[in-house]
Formats: sequence, C-alpha cells, structure tokens
Amino acid sequence: MSFVLLPNEKETSFIVFCDFDETYYPHHADQEIKTNIYNLEEYIRQQSQEKGLKLGWVTGSSLDSVFYKMKKVGMRYLPHFIASDLGTEITYFHHDGTTHTDQEWLKRIKGDQFNEKKIYAILSALKEDYDIVLESQTQMGISKYKYNYYYYQQNDQRDDQALEIIRRLAKQHQVGININRCNPLAGDPEKAYDIDFIPLGTGKGEIVGYMLQKHNLFIHQAAAFGDSGNDLNMLRSVEHGYLLANATEEAKAQHTKITDDSYAKGILITLKNILKGYSH
Repeated sequence: MSFVLLPNEKETSFIVFCDFDETYYPHHADQEIKTNIYNLEEYIRQQSQEKGLKLGWVTGSSLDSVFYKMKKVGMRYLPHFIASDLGTEITYFHHDGTTHTDQEWLKRIKGDQFNEKKIYAILSALKEDYDIVLESQTQMGISKYKYNYYYYQQNDQRDDQALEIIRRLAKQHQVGININRCNPLAGDPEKAYDIDFIPLGTGKGEIVGYMLQKHNLFIHQAAAFGDSGNDLNMLRSVEHGYLLANATEEAKAQHTKITDDSYAKGILITLKNILKGYSH
C-alpha cells in the first residue's frame, strides 16, 4: 500500500469513528472537496501526534473497496483501524506495512451461529412463503461475515410488511440484521433498501462500545460521523454523534445533531469545536 500511517505512539485519548462512503469519502469530488479532505487529514495527523487521537472508519465496504476509493481521490493517510463489512471485522495497520485482524473481536462470531446455510434458509423462506425476493449486491460482494441484498420498494403497506417479515426471520435464525434505505449517491439503486445479514453482537454501534472499552474511554471521549440510517446506532453510542449536512433525509428525520457543512469540511469544523471544549 502507498498510504501513510497516522502517528500511533501516544496513549489513546479520544476516538473518532467515521462512516466511509458519502461521509469521509465523497463519490463525486471536485477540487474543493478534495482540498477539504487533505485539510481534515492534516488536522487528524496533528491531533494524533500531539494528543493521542485515534481515527477509525466503520464501513459497510470491504477493505479492497476502501483502498480503491482512497486512491481515486488521492487520500494520503490510513486511519488507525478500519471496521469493514459493517463492523464485522477490525483491521489495524502498522508502520512496517503489515496488518492484523482483531482476533478478540472475532471470538464473538461463532461459526456455528452464523453461516451460509442460515442465510439461504432465510432467503428461501422469504421467497417461498411470502413471495419476497432479495437481490444480491454484487458490487460489494459477499464477505465471510456479511451478506448484502437489496429489497426493491413496492408500496408503503407492502414494504412495511416485508421488512418486518425479514426482521422476524432473521431473529428466528439468530442472525443480525441491518435494514437501511439506499443512498443513490453512494452507488445504490433508487427506491430500494439495503438488507444486510451479519452475526449477532456485531455492527457499527457495537464497534464503538468495543473500542471504547478496549482503550478505557468513556462516551464523551469519542465522536462519530455518518450520512445514513445505518450510522445512527454508531452516532447514538457516543456523546458527540453527528450526521453530515449531506446525509439522507431519512436519517436527518431521526437524528438532531447535524453538521453545518458536508463531507470533510463538516467533519473538520465540528471536530475542531468538539476538541476545543474537551479536556484530556
């Protein structure tokens, strides 16, 4: 990898959790937006070096997808960790170019409780018993611990019923579920829902709790930023949880803390204000 690692020598004093797509990474970036990204990167580097700030991206994307997008807009710095595939795996980066996966986190994922057989049992029941068909999300692929699908909207009554049936079947099979209205800006289709099956005990909000406990920090020692409904659990797990100005209207209707600006500029200005009033 040709990316630079953020400083990691000081004891962790504050953690910033960021969604990636349409939060830290804009799919449509002009030069002004790219400059804002570089300014944010430099501020985070400075805070990491001087005060022990840690940055983590908590994303539905795979690592390969994240690296590709970083190169696309010319990002320079890797975060301290990436919780990829909807927070089902945590990867750390080292200055010698190596990486390692958080094995303690993976211990909570028991193979006999989350497997392909269970997912296909859910899909089969949906189709045969309820005439509900989910379409596989091929652009992000299927990871070891996450299965992505689309549910295409029909009408409000039918959609509410279908989503409730999906939740119920996931619960019956002891599988975690994330349902979120798609964001076309991130490459998703219009009038559809993301349906993500993940192991119980994983997800974006759970990542926050795990990392804070790991570093002996409290919720006021963390900030989180996101742009859509699947970020809300993460935002509500910290004291400083913000949707960006470019967030979906669905998410904004459910969360009161919203930045004045979009993308990196919104993160940078808000983070500066948070850390200005934060005493270590």
